[in-house]
Amino acid sequence: MKKLKILADIQDSYNELVHKVSWPTSKELANSAVVVMFASLVIALVIFVMDQCIDTIMHFIYGLI
Repeated sequence: MKKLKILADIQDSYNELVHKVSWPTSKELANSAVVVMFASLVIALVIFVMDQCIDTIMHFIYGLI
């Protein structure tokens, strides 16, 4: 009984995947990839700047001791 429920769930999932999901075009996918790469670079730059600021502050603090 439980096995039939699992098979029915798998079949429902497959039908939803094939008939109800809207897949992006290759142009939309390429644009999304560019956005993700740009956002990743911006976030990496922000983290780098924060790290450098903290490093400078810590060197200043340890220089006082």
